[in-house]
This record gives sequence, C-alpha cells and structure tokens, in this order.
Amino acid sequence: MVEDQIRMARAVGRGLEQEGYSVEVCADGDDAVLRAIENDYDAIVLDVMLPGRDGFSICRELRDRGRWAPILMLTARDAVEDRIRGLDAGADDYLVKPFAFGELLARVRAMVRRGAPERPATLAVGDVVLDPATHIVRRGDVQVDLTPKEFALLEFLMRHPGEVLGRPRILEHVWDVHYDGFSNVVDVCVGYLRRKLEQPFGRPFIHTVRGVGYRVGSP
Repeated sequence: MVEDQIRMARAVGRGLEQEGYSVEVCADGDDAVLRAIENDYDAIVLDVMLPGRDGFSICRELRDRGRWAPILMLTARDAVEDRIRGLDAGADDYLVKPFAFGELLARVRAMVRRGAPERPATLAVGDVVLDPATHIVRRGDVQVDLTPKEFALLEFLMRHPGEVLGRPRILEHVWDVHYDGFSNVVDVCVGYLRRKLEQPFGRPFIHTVRGVGYRVGSP
C-alpha cells in the first residue's frame, strides 16, 4: 500500500491484515517503485496524491517496466478526467476518498482473484507506437499528429492486431452509432490516417480486406 497519510495507511493496513493479507506500507513514490520491481505483489493500493511524484507516474513506470500486479488507485479527486487518466496509466480500478473499508476490501479481493494479466500501457504494432494516456502516436522516431477521432480509430485497430475489423464493429465502438449501409465515415477516416501514417514514410500500415474491413499487423 502506497499512502502518505499515516493514520489512513495504518487503519487500512490493519484492516487488510485482519482479513488475512500480508501488507507492506510505504509513503514514498520512489520506494514504492523499487519495492514493486523487486517483489511480486498480488495487488497494489496506490494513492494518487503523494509528495514528490504522483500515483499516475508511479503506475505508468511500473507498467512500462513490465510489472503487472493489479493496481487500485485511491484519490480525493472525483473528476471523470482523473479517473480516465488513472485507468489509461494502467490502473485496474479506482476508488474515490472517502470510501468504506468494505468496498476497498471487495475491490482488492476481486483484483487478487483476477490475477495480473500482462497488458502494456502503450500499444505497439510494427514501428507504430500509440500511448492512450498522453495521446501521442509515433512511427519510428517521428511523432504523428492525429485528430481525436483519428486517434480513437487507430487505437481500436491497434488493440486488435492481426484481426480484420468490419465497418459495423468500428462504427459501434469508435463512433457509437449503428452501421446503416450507406455511411462512408470509416473509409474517410482511414484515408486520413493513411495520409499521416503511410504517405510520409513510404510504406503501408493499415490493410484493406476487401468486402470485410481493415486490420493492422500480420494476420
């Protein structure tokens, strides 16, 4: 548990120990990163507001360094943007202070039960890297500027590498509308992506499967 408020850290730590968990508590972000790299924890309870560095950067560093223990982020912030930022950084769950200990316990139990699936904080297909948290896309060493909708489409394709995604499925997930058989918005957006991701580099990235849809990466 990473929490700089001593009273809360002790109270939650004791509560978890009474439920049978072995708990380590630290209040420093750098110490937390070092411990999480050296030890295979079943779960990490991580406060966002810490002295020095915040929980978002700690979470991102752990994911970037291949540590996949489930992370529950604690914060006094209840803005949707902060929750999204935490989840995009690689957190598994989010709990806003003040909270009932029973809810925290239930969430920890659920995370431990699910285990630690390996999933990178950034997406990479070939030489294209997409970072959902910072909304940065690079092809090789070159940063590519995309509109929010182009980014959303590329992210959806890259989350399913090698899989052919049909227009109805893309419309439903990226535009949140149902395919009516006449809309060409997907094809238009793919065209914009190709101009930015392919033409300047002289090599393809998005592949068209005629009569079916689009894919990135090898099948």
